[in-house]
Amino acid sequence: MRTNTRFIKSIIKAAAQDDTALPWKRGTTRAAFIAKRTASLPARKTA
Repeated sequence: MRTNTRFIKSIIKAAAQDDTALPWKRGTTRAAFIAKRTASLPARKTA
């Protein structure tokens, strides 16, 4: 079976560029978003 080194190199390059923000890395940003979301709930009136 022939190894396609150009394909393998492109896969390795694409994997190195992937920078996903994991939950434990985005703690302060996520906490601020959750606080904003919960604080903006208006008081509901019943009919």
